[in-house]
Amino acid sequence: MDNILKIGKYELGSRLIVGSGKYKDFQTTKEATLASGSELITVAVRRLNITNPDQENLRDTFAGTNVKFLPNSAGCVTAEEAITTFRLTREATGIDLIKLEVIGDTQKTLYPDVIETIKACEILSKEGFTIMAYTSDDPIMAKRLEDAGAHAIMPLAAPIGSGLGIQNPYNIVFIREAVSVPVIVDAGIGCASDAAYAMELGAAGVLTNTAIAQAQNPMFMAEAMKHAVIAGRMSYLSGRIPKRPYATASSPIDGMIQF
Repeated sequence: MDNILKIGKYELGSRLIVGSGKYKDFQTTKEATLASGSELITVAVRRLNITNPDQENLRDTFAGTNVKFLPNSAGCVTAEEAITTFRLTREATGIDLIKLEVIGDTQKTLYPDVIETIKACEILSKEGFTIMAYTSDDPIMAKRLEDAGAHAIMPLAAPIGSGLGIQNPYNIVFIREAVSVPVIVDAGIGCASDAAYAMELGAAGVLTNTAIAQAQNPMFMAEAMKHAVIAGRMSYLSGRIPKRPYATASSPIDGMIQF
């Protein structure tokens, strides 16, 4: 099985991406991330702490591991804010693999403003960033983001942190069919079976944060997510049997004893 996830010029040995928020401390973040097997953790730029070396820093916590950072533009509500955020981040850290998110509704749904996201994507792609774009589950917008230079499309499964799981599986499939870049299901994952389902739909990967960070046992859930993503990928590649309305006998009837 090909476990390599290719995003632009980057290659990852795990198809699970994790978040860094909502943990009780940085040490728990590290332990859960390592248990998940993920090689990429998304982090709000402010948590990278690129301005004050005297404060606790996630980069120090993960020093010596194979985990890469994926800065995100959480909190940005315009294309201009996101563009400035990533320019400063790259200048300070050298990181050019980014998760672009521009939020349209900051109060209730945290749904993305896809129009502003496309604007930012067009500019950042021209500046050499490798862009993973958080978006709605609209296949038309997904294609426009790819055309704008996105290297991966990240449709939400449900509102961020809701744990509702995949609410519109057909749109995930439609997006996968509409674009040629990897589709990473993002936001709304609640448990390991949600992650497996996303992979069975043909997603190239899954990003989850709250489901692990706020589980009663984050380490167990992180490991469950690891296996779920692998199992879902294997199931998708195996090719499921068609659904039928009636039973089909598993054993042949030829040669049965006649009474």
